[in-house]
Amino acid sequence: MIETVWPYLAVVLLAAGLFPSLERRYGWRLFSVLPPIVLTYLLVTALAVAGLWQGTAEIAAAQRHLTTQLLPALLFLLMVGCDLRAILALGPRMLAVFACAMASILVAIVLAYLIFRNALPADGWKMLAALSATWTGGSANLVAVKQSIGLPDNLLPPVLLADALCYSVWVVLLFSAVRFAPRFNRWTRADERALPMAAAPLAHGPASAGGVLLWLGIALLVGNGAMALAAQLPTQGFLTGTAWTVLIATVAGLALARTPLARSPVPAPLAGALLACLVAVLASQSNFAGMSAAPLFLLVGFTVLVLHVALFALAARAFRFDLYLCGISSLAQIGGMATAPVLAATYSRALVPAAVLLAMLGLVLGTGIGLFMAGVLSGLSPTGV
Repeated sequence: MIETVWPYLAVVLLAAGLFPSLERRYGWRLFSVLPPIVLTYLLVTALAVAGLWQGTAEIAAAQRHLTTQLLPALLFLLMVGCDLRAILALGPRMLAVFACAMASILVAIVLAYLIFRNALPADGWKMLAALSATWTGGSANLVAVKQSIGLPDNLLPPVLLADALCYSVWVVLLFSAVRFAPRFNRWTRADERALPMAAAPLAHGPASAGGVLLWLGIALLVGNGAMALAAQLPTQGFLTGTAWTVLIATVAGLALARTPLARSPVPAPLAGALLACLVAVLASQSNFAGMSAAPLFLLVGFTVLVLHVALFALAARAFRFDLYLCGISSLAQIGGMATAPVLAATYSRALVPAAVLLAMLGLVLGTGIGLFMAGVLSGLSPTGV
């Protein structure tokens, strides 16, 4: 049984790197159903519940410091690759489809919460706020919102499972729907104008050991600077110190994205590594106490998905959107960078850069959207905040 920090860190790092390495090496079909990040969380949770390490004061302090340091650094690195100018170059039509997709997801989450709020745990609104962050952005946004609103660790596994399974079903349905595009477009009276395109930002050169250390140092400095600045700002409601920290780190990354430094190949893989580490650290604090909510929350997740499809289809008919833009915009938010470009390629390779940029836009907005939804859903909670 592990009782000190360094053996604990060794196991956490091994677990964080295991599934991403297996996916890259073998590409098993399992990873199309359960992404590496979910498998990492489940593995480390199982190790924690099995008692591989004890929650000693030393390990608890390490978990707390790692979470505090890694989260703003991660968000900063993610934002460095997001070029807002390129996103805006997509044009109003594509951004309008993206906005309708996001609005339908958020309205569906509110409706689903109203249906199930009396059956969900008292913190059920926090679970759906976290889901709104990952279904408009990604896993990093989910983690940021979880930490900001205080979602208990034992309620995170049901959210991750619902995210993974609903996302997997939605991917299959969207790929299967390609052949129905002409029929859908006739129903919506879709505009057949050529789509505006924008080039996705490209990194240049190989990542070096020195570059990795340099960017890690920059990210940690920005994170600590964000925490120092956040401590000087007023806190109210969900604008906690953590919320201010993640928002400041996000803005700092977006500012750096407009400089030549954004062309570095280091931030993207380094952010992926930090995300895996952060998820593993969070999982190491978990137990199965909240898993009793998993079946119900899966039902909630699929209810949100069905409502999203219905609302988005109505918006598509009202505004004459075609299936291609609808599918890409929806999957850019629910699926993110991993699958939206693949779906876009099945429609037209010219749409791939647009899918990448829309997924980036979701990452930019996801944390703020999750915090906004926390405010909305907490106001609807039968037990209050």
